[in-house]
Amino acid sequence: MKRSKHRGHKEDRNGDEPAILETEDLDRQGMFLGGGLDPDTISLASVTAVTDNVSNKRQAGLRGAGRHALSKPEIKMEPSSGRPVDYQISVTVIEARQLIGLNMDPMVCVEIGDDKKYTSMKESTNCPYYNEYFVFDFHVPPDVMYDKILKLSVIHSKNLLRSGTLVGSFKLDVGTIYSNPEHQFYHKWALLSDPEDISAGCKGYIKCDVTVVAKGDTIKTPHKVNESDEDDIEGNLLIPEGVPAERQWARYYLKIYRAEGLPRMNTSIMANVKKAFIGENKDLVDPYVLVLFAGQKGKTSVQKSCYEPTWNEQIVFTEMFPPLCKRMKIQIRDSDKVNDVAIGTHFLDLRNISNDGDKGFLPTLGPAWVNMYGSTRTYSLMDEYQELNEGLGEGVSFRARLLVSLGVEILDPASPEITSSTDVQLEGVSNISETATGKVEEFFLFGSFLEATMIDRKIGDKPINFELTIGYYGNEIDGLARPKKGKKGGGDGEEEETDLIHNSSDEEMDDDGDLTSVATTPPMKPVITDRNYFHLPYFERKPCIYIKSWWQDQRRRLYNANIIDNVADKLEDGLNDVQEIIKTEKTYPERRLRGVLEELSQGCSQFLALANKDHNQSGRTKLDRERLKLCMAETESIGQQAKTMRTQVKKSTVRDKIKLAQNFLTKLRFLADEPQHSVPDVFIWMISNGKRIAYARVPSKDILYSGVEEETGKDCGKVKTIFLRIPGKKGFGPAGWTVQSKIEIYLWLGLTKQRKDYLSGLPNGFEENKLSKGPGMPCSPPISLTYMMKQIFQLRVHMYQARSLFAADSTGLSDPFARVFFSTQSQVTEGKAEFMGRTFAKPVVKMADEHYGPPRFPPQLEYYQIYRGNCTAGEMLAAFELLQIGPNGKADLPPIDGPTDLERGPILPVPLGIRPVLSKYRIEVLFWGLRDLKRVNLAQVDRPRVDIECAGKGVQSSLIANYKKNPNFSTLVKWFEVDLPENELLHPPLNIRVVDCRAFGRYTLVGSNAVSSLRKFIYRAADKQANNWTTTEEIVVVSLDPEPGFKKMETVVKLDSCSDAVVKVEDDDKGAKAKKKKRKKGDEVDEEELDESMLDWWSKYFVSIETLTEILKSQEAALSDSEDKDDMDITDGDIKPDEPPVKAKRGKGKKKKTIDPFEKKKQKLDELKVYPKELESEYDNFEDWLHSFNLFRGKGGDDEDQSGSDEDRIVGKFKGSMCMYKVSDDMPRDMSFDSNMGMFQNIPHNDPINILVRIYVIRATDLHPADINGKADPYIAIKLGKTEIKDKENYISKQLNPLFGKSFDVEATFPMDSTLTVSIYDWDLVGTDDLIGETKLDLENRFYSKHRATCGLTSSYAIHGYNVWRDPMKPTQILAKLCKDGKLDGPHYGPAGRVKVENRVFMAPTEIEDENGLKRQTEEHLALTVLKHWEEIPKAGCKLVPEHVETRPLLHPDKPGIEQGRIEMWVDMFPKDMTAPGPALDISPRRPKKFELRVIVWNTDEVVLEDDDIFTGEKSSDIFVRGWLKGQQEDKQDTDVHYHSITGEGNFNWRYVYPFDYLMAEEKIVISKKESMFAWDETEYKIPARLNLQVWDADHFSADDFLGAIELDLNRFPRGAKTAKQCTLEMVTNQGEMPSISIFKQKRIKGWWPFVARNEDDEFELTGKVEAELHLLTGEEAERSPVGEGRNEPDPMEKPNRPDIALLWFLIPFKAAKHLICDQYRWLTIKLFSALLLLAILGIFLYSMPGYMVKKMMGV
Repeated sequence: MKRSKHRGHKEDRNGDEPAILETEDLDRQGMFLGGGLDPDTISLASVTAVTDNVSNKRQAGLRGAGRHALSKPEIKMEPSSGRPVDYQISVTVIEARQLIGLNMDPMVCVEIGDDKKYTSMKESTNCPYYNEYFVFDFHVPPDVMYDKILKLSVIHSKNLLRSGTLVGSFKLDVGTIYSNPEHQFYHKWALLSDPEDISAGCKGYIKCDVTVVAKGDTIKTPHKVNESDEDDIEGNLLIPEGVPAERQWARYYLKIYRAEGLPRMNTSIMANVKKAFIGENKDLVDPYVLVLFAGQKGKTSVQKSCYEPTWNEQIVFTEMFPPLCKRMKIQIRDSDKVNDVAIGTHFLDLRNISNDGDKGFLPTLGPAWVNMYGSTRTYSLMDEYQELNEGLGEGVSFRARLLVSLGVEILDPASPEITSSTDVQLEGVSNISETATGKVEEFFLFGSFLEATMIDRKIGDKPINFELTIGYYGNEIDGLARPKKGKKGGGDGEEEETDLIHNSSDEEMDDDGDLTSVATTPPMKPVITDRNYFHLPYFERKPCIYIKSWWQDQRRRLYNANIIDNVADKLEDGLNDVQEIIKTEKTYPERRLRGVLEELSQGCSQFLALANKDHNQSGRTKLDRERLKLCMAETESIGQQAKTMRTQVKKSTVRDKIKLAQNFLTKLRFLADEPQHSVPDVFIWMISNGKRIAYARVPSKDILYSGVEEETGKDCGKVKTIFLRIPGKKGFGPAGWTVQSKIEIYLWLGLTKQRKDYLSGLPNGFEENKLSKGPGMPCSPPISLTYMMKQIFQLRVHMYQARSLFAADSTGLSDPFARVFFSTQSQVTEGKAEFMGRTFAKPVVKMADEHYGPPRFPPQLEYYQIYRGNCTAGEMLAAFELLQIGPNGKADLPPIDGPTDLERGPILPVPLGIRPVLSKYRIEVLFWGLRDLKRVNLAQVDRPRVDIECAGKGVQSSLIANYKKNPNFSTLVKWFEVDLPENELLHPPLNIRVVDCRAFGRYTLVGSNAVSSLRKFIYRAADKQANNWTTTEEIVVVSLDPEPGFKKMETVVKLDSCSDAVVKVEDDDKGAKAKKKKRKKGDEVDEEELDESMLDWWSKYFVSIETLTEILKSQEAALSDSEDKDDMDITDGDIKPDEPPVKAKRGKGKKKKTIDPFEKKKQKLDELKVYPKELESEYDNFEDWLHSFNLFRGKGGDDEDQSGSDEDRIVGKFKGSMCMYKVSDDMPRDMSFDSNMGMFQNIPHNDPINILVRIYVIRATDLHPADINGKADPYIAIKLGKTEIKDKENYISKQLNPLFGKSFDVEATFPMDSTLTVSIYDWDLVGTDDLIGETKLDLENRFYSKHRATCGLTSSYAIHGYNVWRDPMKPTQILAKLCKDGKLDGPHYGPAGRVKVENRVFMAPTEIEDENGLKRQTEEHLALTVLKHWEEIPKAGCKLVPEHVETRPLLHPDKPGIEQGRIEMWVDMFPKDMTAPGPALDISPRRPKKFELRVIVWNTDEVVLEDDDIFTGEKSSDIFVRGWLKGQQEDKQDTDVHYHSITGEGNFNWRYVYPFDYLMAEEKIVISKKESMFAWDETEYKIPARLNLQVWDADHFSADDFLGAIELDLNRFPRGAKTAKQCTLEMVTNQGEMPSISIFKQKRIKGWWPFVARNEDDEFELTGKVEAELHLLTGEEAERSPVGEGRNEPDPMEKPNRPDIALLWFLIPFKAAKHLICDQYRWLTIKLFSALLLLAILGIFLYSMPGYMVKKMMGV
């Protein structure tokens, strides 16, 4: 049976063919576009091409076309998922608030995985302040890291003996932190909940910073938000974007039904041993399922001896929803006496099975099968790939599949039946029906190996065969499994039985009666290709394999994923095209982008049309329905947005729109990831002599067939190139790069019913060879294919050049050559072998009947990226063409131009049509000097020379006679001429090599550098406009806001650390200062007046930091504004897309006037610039004319991280520059042109120069702890040339954020000492000090830079005070020098405060005030104004460095790429041959100011009554008040006891006195104390200023009872109430809304404050009120008017007026009686008394009546 039906373009399935337009030709096609088309409406579609020669090398059309036909080979060879990486997690626990519990002693425990670290314990407080920093280091694969759980918990009263009680905890996984912007949460509040009691609600908050850094990440320290913003706890919770602040508890029900396809373990010797002992052959596996989620473990029961275990159990987790732990890990394990091993692992990502949108759904899954992959199925005692079963790295074989379902139920904490604990529970569930997961269908997998080449020579001598498996079918070991319960089992032995079942079913019978699966190709011996590789001789006969397997029919899931993937692939290719067009600077990228967006919206509408089919299919789960809704909604909106965006694409907006389209791409990829599996993936194994060597994994959806083309997998029925890889860990590193084998394979997977189409994708010309089974027997699929039609092609590879290659030799260079493989042949350019990297290319194909000419031929040179493993290793510029040799033989081929010299054989020069057009360039090289050269072969470099080479030509520098004495070159400029391509993108690299000239004419290579792109060195003559500057006098007036202190104006400043007074300076004409008093809202006491002498450098620094914060904030706001705007652009068609994004409106110094108390303080203080990064990164490394080129030597490192290994290879630096320009006659020449210097005019000479370097170090932040206690004792070390300063005696004890405030003067000589190293060491009492981190500065580039980085320009000129000018040159002198150097006209100082430079005019004030307050005229302000705007000056202008502080990361050589902290510093440099600079600025840290706080407790009221009287049962309390400021241990003071208060009233008149040291700027109290008895020295702590007052009930014998407390933050606390009645609970609960005051402003305040405690329901309740008076005095004032503590002298308080209790003990019985009679039994007493009275009367009556009667009767 021959299949010779020729499927050409015309019968392509998509019928209509998209337009073919090549981007480069649009200009030429302008003619037939009629010129009338609007260029903004043209869009280019990509071209789908069809391939039809045997190995699919045909490619129709153009660049960027036909990418779908031949699937692109994956170039990156090695899996990177399982490889360990360095991670550093840092956690700062700042404080905790609102902890629930009475009078606790809390500490915080931070744990990640098994590592636990604790903070110190704070006594008796519900809002402890810690500010402690912890660092955890890990070296694990990313997946393991992201699944680790960070747990913060607060523990109450833990000590050596007791473990303490858990107050509450908070959990999130590291992956969530890493996926947050900047990989961190900064100053956020973690909400604590109690896992034992889920109905309890919030247990408090911990404020912390958490950062996760992987190697090579840069950390951005966020700006400090001012404190008041952060106190809004609800607004700053530690949760990722989009998670609601109120999280609820939920139950996660994971039902586990059954598993199948577990690997057979009874094929080993062990099985026979066991059989001998036990006497029966049992299944040798006892499986159970282990589930890990959010730090908890759940297990099912163990099913003994069972390969197809059924559990029917559910594991219930209780955890907050949405959870901050993203993945659930499900693992089948084999229970064993010694150790359990994992059989397979699956991760459920909750993000994939839920959606948090408005129409979203809770996590749900299944019931569905999940497939598990891992190590090979062959059982061995020592499994070398066991890690794969744990879920690390890519599985290399199918392990098992597990039927699970997941549901989530949100709990209502109020309902009574809920158990409050979060322990994992295990419950049974009912069995699930067979069909619940879908109807079982028979699938048919067909594969044909068309070619197997590049087989590694190590395995080339043994016969090789290939095996295909799908799930547990096709693996010869599993063939023994018997099919169960009518389920159609597969394999080799049971075909008859299967077929009986099969025939009896009523499906249409296909033509395969007795069909055997063939899962492996016949073994074959490889044939040699060349020295490195072999190939299998599959010439005419291509072996085939086919497997039947039975799976639930869930193809719809895969179809939908395929449609989306297909759209996404097209989008990705299109975007790559657009970026390529932009990169190579071709025309009209916007047209291509429009085409891409058009395709995208079409693809989306196609998905909507197709996805909604097969509704009633069995086995559809809730997730299927929900995901379908989600996918439909998302694709619809993407399609709509793409449509709208298409109309907005203009040349100017291309880049922004690409970014948005990239977002679409990530969204589509996410939608295509189907969480519920169906058919398992297909594995291809290469087996050599029975041993498994290499594998490839093909996702089953990629080869799945469907009648609808869009649903078909991208590789179904196509020939795919696959590179086989080494499995597991061995695939890491160099071993993983050698291709084990490259195979061309044709694969098809579909239902057996659809089988008629399985060969339709093969190129025409194949014949099938079948096994004949005798007459009448139905025929089976072919066992091999024979290719009949032969065509001969010639492949031409034009390789022009390569650049940025990997350093393969120990010299640091490479001797590269190229080897080209095509099918079974290979050829080599000259060279010897060592693998450096590889790339893949698709040749442009020309059939015999096509014309060889434009636009497609000759092919264009293109850069191909070369890969070495996953890392790039250079680029190659080449072109590839594949030409068919027609019937006339080679005569028809286009001729090859150039010399055909016979000796050289097939290696020819690149032909002219492909070779680029060359022209003559001159390259001038500036040789400045060499720096930091390391030894070569243990000998020092003494007489180095630099050789420059480009495109075969070059130049040598002069020889440095003595490198030690002077490492600069004597001749500065040399040049050479060379022919280079006109197209700048094709310029070859320029090589810099440094050699050392040794004795006897030997040369040693020191190091080399290849400058891959010369573009930045191309000299472009100034355009005509630039030259016209001089002719048209355009006057630009830059008028500045007058600087402070010159005109009448108000200055409101934040003063030094000791006071916060506000000054208002009015300058009268006479110069006298009239002082006025100023009141701020809420201030009652008048402020003190202070003059400028109180200001110091720190005032300036703190104000500048505040400014930086605001600028960063406004930038962020602007960013988010522009992002919002982009989103609006898409959705809203009316907005003009060309508006620029909203920029930050607040520049520096000109801020919006807001009524913010912080804003007011800092209006007119001079500021410096705080750079949040290194200074050089702001100024392009100061390489404005002098560049540094690193020199490399040694082999390139093959660690996972290229960055780290490259740094070890640096052996020094070459300093210099290049300038290249086309040689032409009309080079403009200046009059003063020095021909020796070429283009490098006006550069300084490089003779040695002596410099005074002044280094200011302000502080370091976030240092990596160096001691066991989690702290460090840092000090500064400075090294410059031979000078080393170690400031060891001034180390700062136990600090990770030390404030140094030091300056160091060092003398240096350039060029010898040009690199300054500032390091921070950790002081140790014994042993050597450890380096924490260091930073290196290149001072030479700074010194010579045009940006003038020697000494920053202050914002205003002053001759005294805190802002004194520190440069020895005054602004006028600097300006004059700059004008002279830049050959500028000026400066001309005019009247009325004007100055003119070139054609710019600047204005500024002209008066200055000296120390004595006298004014005089000066031009310095004018000059300074020009300097600050120097970048606006034509021709010579550039930005000059302002007075600044730079923040530099500290790095440690052993931990490259991971920051160890940061240092804030700046450097001034003064040449010795000029006037000496003044003394260094004093930046020593402010000493904290002494204060004394006096608190008088007058009275208490309404204190809760705790005690019951023994006799009387009366409620009373023995009240006393306790207070402290720094901490309970340090300075707690108690009043005396007011005994027996029955009303809750207490009178004390008691004074507490608290002296303390306070830092105004930081609002912190400073205390120094020894950490423990064994501490060597005192440690300085900074704590917030908070006064704690507590009310207690004193007991004689038992412990005192705590009744209530209040904490007042002395900077902002509620104003006290005037009377006890007005004092309410709101003062504590609604603190935000109450007017707050600061004791530092108010000085004295009296009032009533509430005491609060929490009741059983954790609600605040009022437990008393206190009348107190707070009085703050400075240290001096306190000395002048001393007072005694309590009621002591001096200035004693009067005794309180209390009820007398001296005879109390004596009176108690009487009081008890009185109490009994008068209070408790009053009515009873009255009743008794009345009754007794009556009785007495009656008795007397009865007593006296007889006598009386007798008397009466007798008449006496």
